[in-house]
Amino acid sequence: MWIANEWKDYEILDTGNGEKLERWGDYFLVRPDPQVIWNTPRNNKLWKKPNAHYHRSKKGGGEWEFFDLPKQWSINYKDLTFNLKPFSFKHTGLFPEQACNWDWFSNLIKNANRPIKVLNLFAYTGGATLAAAKAGAKTTHVDASKGMVTWAKENALSSDIPEENTRWLVDDCIKFVQREIRRGNTYDGIIMDPPSYGRGPKGEIWKIEDAIHPLIADCAKLLSPNPLFFLINSYTTGLSPSVMAYMASIELKNYNIHVASEEIGLPVKESNLYLPCGASCRVTFS
Repeated sequence: MWIANEWKDYEILDTGNGEKLERWGDYFLVRPDPQVIWNTPRNNKLWKKPNAHYHRSKKGGGEWEFFDLPKQWSINYKDLTFNLKPFSFKHTGLFPEQACNWDWFSNLIKNANRPIKVLNLFAYTGGATLAAAKAGAKTTHVDASKGMVTWAKENALSSDIPEENTRWLVDDCIKFVQREIRRGNTYDGIIMDPPSYGRGPKGEIWKIEDAIHPLIADCAKLLSPNPLFFLINSYTTGLSPSVMAYMASIELKNYNIHVASEEIGLPVKESNLYLPCGASCRVTFS
């Protein structure tokens, strides 16, 4: 498991009974987590006094219960700043476990000793985009949600990333990739963080089991003659690390590659164990 263990402003304090108790900067949240299937004692007093609690509904979805939480606040990861706010379906606008991947490709970019172009697909609020840009890459950020792209731009501004370092696009990721192939554009690094299910700006349906392999195949056509890395993230149970590694190995077989695929996770303070938070497949080229 790859662990995101270099956070100062975020930590999981405890887990149990389908929920996790987290610290986001100065604020404490209780949120549901499908991985937490164990029942353990809730000894931390903050379980009963969080700043906000997201309650899952038995009918699907859920809602926030607020006690003392601002509408928006910020946390830092190293030299990056993220603006957070509670919004639909328990999210805050950031997946802290991805920091282990930010560090991985940031080091590759910094050590490349050449200009690097990075494409970030399903880019959400820009965590990976910011990390790549801060490391010195020219980035292209693509997400189907205008609101998410706007949020990512705000994060970039808060992180003092020059506007010219990133191309911000509200677009359907599959169609964008296909157009980039026709245009002959290439990238040295490609990042994708696809949802299990979603819709594009014009109602296009995305179902990961049907669409992920064709997308990986198309993205392989966007790689430069001297690529640096390829990263696939998944929060879908059926898309295991081994399955992602298999697809990447098939589609990138014409390159001299090293493929590594693992669960990613976060430390839990109370238990000194690690909470699994999805999986990633990392490909490096030589």
